[in-house]
Amino acid sequence: MRIVIALGGNALLRRGDRPDAAVQQANIDRVATAVAGLALEHEVVITHGNEPQIGLLAMESAADPVLTAPYPLDLLGAQTEGLIGSLLVRALHDTLPGRKIAALVTHTLVRPDDPAFALPTKRVGPVYPRDVAHSLARRRGWHIAKDATGWHQVVASPAPEGIVETETIHDLLTCGVLVICAGGGGVPVTADHDTGALTGVEAVVDKDLTAALLAEELKADFLLILTDVPNVYADYGTHDQQPVLDATPGDLRRGGYPDGSMGPKTEAAARFVERTGGLAAIGALDAAYEIIHGRSGTLVRPDLTVG
Repeated sequence: MRIVIALGGNALLRRGDRPDAAVQQANIDRVATAVAGLALEHEVVITHGNEPQIGLLAMESAADPVLTAPYPLDLLGAQTEGLIGSLLVRALHDTLPGRKIAALVTHTLVRPDDPAFALPTKRVGPVYPRDVAHSLARRRGWHIAKDATGWHQVVASPAPEGIVETETIHDLLTCGVLVICAGGGGVPVTADHDTGALTGVEAVVDKDLTAALLAEELKADFLLILTDVPNVYADYGTHDQQPVLDATPGDLRRGGYPDGSMGPKTEAAARFVERTGGLAAIGALDAAYEIIHGRSGTLVRPDLTVG
């Protein structure tokens, strides 16, 4: 079976963790342990988030007096793909001795006229107090917004239209390589209509929607979205909270899950299942093997049709 595993940001930095290299290294070891059993039995592609890492790099770049201008988000995203990819390769190399593993900097095509460029909504970086967030916005030209956790920098998040390296990833899989790619949604680029030349854009693509598109393009059998909760919950955070153990795309769409947390994950799972007829699941990192075998998580399956 071919499985695309989408790692949430908590795979590298759990809630409340400092963004230190040693902390991320320790958390990566959890990832390697969680996915090793699946990698021994199946073709595996791993994607990952990068929200804390790209936010940290953006903050450092904006404050660097040596630079005449901060690095653009597309290049910062490429840096995070290399950083996180290296951590994952090293951990998996030790956990899966003899297995071919490759981390690939991946580019995601977006439309230059995507309406998202006019309405930044994608959260990057740490939570700030209100006064600090407004001060940073004035000094650095950031867009900021408030969610349930506090104030954040927000950037444009255009929809993924294609993965430039899909054929390369497919070739690596057929050679038995475990591929790490599409980190942080991939490096966002536009393609010239006449020449096909690629140009980076100031944006961050949603990692879960990119993972769903990649899984579709690779003809994967299963999309596994791993996060820091054991399954999707209806009425999450209320007294009426209930686990959702089995759902169809229609069920997820009617659930009204928030954009800032579970919404992109449920939408990604729904799109993959609708477009391919395959299966998807959402659940906890440490239960990856159990989720694939139907013993944990929220299973997303096609709607039943009445003939």
